[in-house]
Amino acid sequence: MTTYKKKLIEVAIPLEAINAASAREKSIRHGHPSTLHLWWARRPLAACRAVLFAQLVDDPSSDLEKFPTHEAQEAERKRLFGIIEELVQWENSTNEEVLERARAEIRKSCGGELPPVYDPFSGGGSIPLEAQRLGLPAYGSDLNPVAVMIGKAMIEIPPKFREKEPIHPGAKDRQFYRNAEGLAEDVKYYGEWMREKAWGRIGHLYPQVDLPKEHGGGKGTVIAWIWTRTVPSPDPAFADVQVPIASSFLLSSKTGKEAWVEPIVDRHSRTISYRLRYGGTKAEIANAKEGTKAGRAVFRCLFSDTPISGAYVDKQAGAGKMGQSLMAIVAEGKGGRIYVGAGALEQSEAINSASELVRTFDATHLEVPCRGTFASNAQGRRYGFNTFADYFTDRQRVALLTFGELLKDVRREIQSAAEAKGLNPGKEQLVNGASGAFAYAEAVSIYLAFAISKLTNLGSSVTSWMSDRGALRETFARQGIPMAWDFAEVNFFSDSAGNWLTPIDKISKVVAELPTEHNGTLYQSSATEAPYPAGVVISTDPPYYDNIEYADLSDFFFVWLRRSLLDVDPSLFGILSTPKSEELVATRNRYGTQEAADSFFLDGMSAAVGRMAEHASGMFPTTIYYAFKQSEVEQEGVSSTGWATFLQAVIAAGFSVVGTWPVRTESPGRIVATGTNALANSVVLVCRKKESTAEVVTRAEFIRALKRELPPAIAELQAANIAPADMPQSAIGPGMGVFSRYKAVLESDDNPMSVKTALQLINKQLDEYLGGIQGEFDADTRFAITWFEQHGNGKGDYGVADNLARARGIAVESVKHAGIVESSAGKVRILSRDELDPDWTPEDDRHLTVWECLQHLVRLHEKDGISHDTAVLLRKISAQAEAVKDLAYCLYDISANKRKDAKEATAYNALIADWTELTKAAAAIHDTSGDRQIRLDI
Repeated sequence: MTTYKKKLIEVAIPLEAINAASAREKSIRHGHPSTLHLWWARRPLAACRAVLFAQLVDDPSSDLEKFPTHEAQEAERKRLFGIIEELVQWENSTNEEVLERARAEIRKSCGGELPPVYDPFSGGGSIPLEAQRLGLPAYGSDLNPVAVMIGKAMIEIPPKFREKEPIHPGAKDRQFYRNAEGLAEDVKYYGEWMREKAWGRIGHLYPQVDLPKEHGGGKGTVIAWIWTRTVPSPDPAFADVQVPIASSFLLSSKTGKEAWVEPIVDRHSRTISYRLRYGGTKAEIANAKEGTKAGRAVFRCLFSDTPISGAYVDKQAGAGKMGQSLMAIVAEGKGGRIYVGAGALEQSEAINSASELVRTFDATHLEVPCRGTFASNAQGRRYGFNTFADYFTDRQRVALLTFGELLKDVRREIQSAAEAKGLNPGKEQLVNGASGAFAYAEAVSIYLAFAISKLTNLGSSVTSWMSDRGALRETFARQGIPMAWDFAEVNFFSDSAGNWLTPIDKISKVVAELPTEHNGTLYQSSATEAPYPAGVVISTDPPYYDNIEYADLSDFFFVWLRRSLLDVDPSLFGILSTPKSEELVATRNRYGTQEAADSFFLDGMSAAVGRMAEHASGMFPTTIYYAFKQSEVEQEGVSSTGWATFLQAVIAAGFSVVGTWPVRTESPGRIVATGTNALANSVVLVCRKKESTAEVVTRAEFIRALKRELPPAIAELQAANIAPADMPQSAIGPGMGVFSRYKAVLESDDNPMSVKTALQLINKQLDEYLGGIQGEFDADTRFAITWFEQHGNGKGDYGVADNLARARGIAVESVKHAGIVESSAGKVRILSRDELDPDWTPEDDRHLTVWECLQHLVRLHEKDGISHDTAVLLRKISAQAEAVKDLAYCLYDISANKRKDAKEATAYNALIADWTELTKAAAAIHDTSGDRQIRLDI
């Protein structure tokens, strides 16, 4: 018997609206907190906001006095869904009216006393930030100091300087500064101050280039220098010559603006030079695109065509014999990008000057050993990347070190200006809770340090040039550091993307919009020692098994942040690199074997989740995000090793899983583009503490309970229009709810059933349920389902079809008369959607089948989406609508899992994904004249 009130997330949430807003958020850059500093695999803010709201607000079924009937409860849920649908929109993330509506509902459900929210794996800080936005006491912690500083910059620092005016000289008189707008303005002003000072010191390292006459002539500012790496030729006859190992010579593949580099090989002088070419034949462009590649990490010598293997390159790099050669320059021109040759003398002089200048700096912070490039690490190759210094050219290091030195100067400038504005003088530090002039200077310098750190992502020797876009690809274009054989060295002082003011502008925009009304707190702590306050609500996004090695990746930024912020927060940056031994990821390279890595992950995660179960408030569910590794799921399905391992830890810790909600963060186009029905990116687990009275049951008793409880739960999920692609993950919730409420489920040998086995049994019950739906359709539709499962749209023997039809009490002629199949010359074939009668109308069909209704609806939806015509058809078949939807689930399952037909599966998935909107559109249509005239009621 439960003593708590059920929360909305335990019953229903408007998943489509949350997923749509989460996917859309991916394309938003200006002002989005993710642009404050890079962190990997952040949860979308929309999803975090919605989950927290639904986790705290009562479900109407928990108040039977106020909502005694099913209809009253559904009406109230619909009202709460409306609040969530508004809440998840990006435009409303700073809309006080919308936010206050949500806060009021939370206060009402919490009896006016708001509980603290804590994320023990806070990472990029999405969950604490959204808790703070919803007016809740927000807490978080992370083991990684880079993540902690990002979190502090989002939830701790802005409230300290709420509604304060900027302190910089020449600030405009404004009556009111909202939130942290004054702080943001100072970040921008002093970022520009640093650029000006840096240009005065090192501007000579960035000379302009002469532009070709055909492009207007004169001088142009460099956007980027395009380099290729080189190694000595493996051919003994040319062993003294450095040859390029370039993955591409193509600079621009845009139609009509093609530009590429042609290597000129002079065997007599034993030299290679580079000539810039414009236009060219298709063969020349294709050849340029291949560079000197001869395979994956295999190249060819331009002198002798001898293969150059990855192992050979690694050996040469290890011996200090890898070099680099300038191939081309990208410049700013009046009409956009201009590509010019690399031969100017002043360019060589600038490079030589940088090589001399870099020796005058103390760069010991870069001598920390690194993993090298992650792409090559799996092969045991480092390609010369041994310390963090190896990621940067001399010029890049000089610039980044110069900005780092200016950070100390700017801190003094800010402190002086802040004191002149009346802020308290003295040396009280920000880390100790101060908000005087000294602390304010530290606060601004944290955001400026982020700019330096972000600049390393744009300005390393593993950033590359994208010829299709005419733009830079960041160091971390993915969750790893790939090798870049040819790379783009960006000009930090240009007016194009990648310059110093790019991160300054993005950071200041984020700061201006961060919530400041409520204080937040972020600690550095492992999840097994998280300092939970009393009565805490836990929502967390833990690391995902073996997906991302956060500590190794974040060291790339840590070495620079440490140099900038060691004095500001010695407790965070007093170590040489980020903590790794306690990090909860199952990576084989750290523990020797996969078994040892799995064991470490399971033990650590069990301890962390056990601490959550111990401290979580019994009045609220706990929510835990789990991200699926797509490759793993494709091979193993929803009972995949990582997922089962994670669930095992959650259940062993003392939680019962009462719900699973699949959250998509990719746009729908991605599903079609990849040719598969990709599963949701992550699942939100809804957990409650296991009842102390939990009993032990047998496998047979567990299966009986599953058969009894899972079908109505799946029916409810279908009624909520969960997309068919997400159904296996959604069904895990009620299925694991059954499994995890028991103390143990015993197999026939008296050993406890594993989570992996339970997942397989849940999936089996889902298959049986979807198969069982077939018995409720008309006989012609049941025939079509079986025939489609066996043959798709291909032909089969008439005799087999006749037996199949007779078993359903009909003849093949009946299915033919219904307009579903073609039967001739002893063969039977199901008609494709495009072959169905285009003039078909359900009201005139005297042999109406659910199959036809669905196929005509899918045909219109594929053609027009949620259009007037599609809505009209749904309105006309409203009596069959639920059966049509059931059939879509059934045919999705057959197409995706049995026939492996991604295109067909996608069509059914897309229809269900739009079902709610389509139903609304159909409901707005009225038959007004009695003669089947249809109009849309706007």
